[in-house]
Amino acid sequence: MTPEALRHLGSADPVMGRLIRRIGPCALEPDPGRTPFESLVRAVAHQQLHGKAAETILGRFLGRFPRRRFPRPEDLLGLADGDLRSFGFSTAKVAALRDIAARSLDGTIPSSRAIRSLSDEEIIGRLCACRGVGRWTVEMLLIFKLGRPDVLPVDDFGVREGFRVTYGHDVQPRPGELLAFGECWRPFRTTAAWYLWRAADAEKERLRRPVP
Repeated sequence: MTPEALRHLGSADPVMGRLIRRIGPCALEPDPGRTPFESLVRAVAHQQLHGKAAETILGRFLGRFPRRRFPRPEDLLGLADGDLRSFGFSTAKVAALRDIAARSLDGTIPSSRAIRSLSDEEIIGRLCACRGVGRWTVEMLLIFKLGRPDVLPVDDFGVREGFRVTYGHDVQPRPGELLAFGECWRPFRTTAAWYLWRAADAEKERLRRPVP
């Protein structure tokens, strides 16, 4: 993220400025190499699972297509439901993956090139039409694939927990409260979210340490 983002956040919000100085440089690095199809498949795999379990399931899926970096939509549709369940996908996730693959082929889910011409809200509207894909999932794509600079995922537990810790609250803010507060971070709310994630991680690590 740009020095301009850090200067703006520190000037607009002194508490955020102190968090930035404590954490250090922003290390957010989007991965533009992933297609929207791959990003959504990976996101569905991770829903309601620990990261290691989700990656194990994805590894079995990828193992069926060893000559490809990542399977294509038509590859997924060519598998039987039983195959997908044997990898570890639930029945609901199988249905979601099939819908994502079909909508990738019919153009509802745009290509990597086409998606770059769409606004954040246009992308959210189109991708949320897919089964099993909600706003949070698309926001992760906006942040980690497209590198959009002004995304604030107010439904994310880690972002809300980071805000609670950083701003000294007893409870997490409601999504609407965080959205309203975050207006001062525009147009760099993605960077603010990244620092709130790091604050939540630091607090989790602090609580793990044994009491002397």
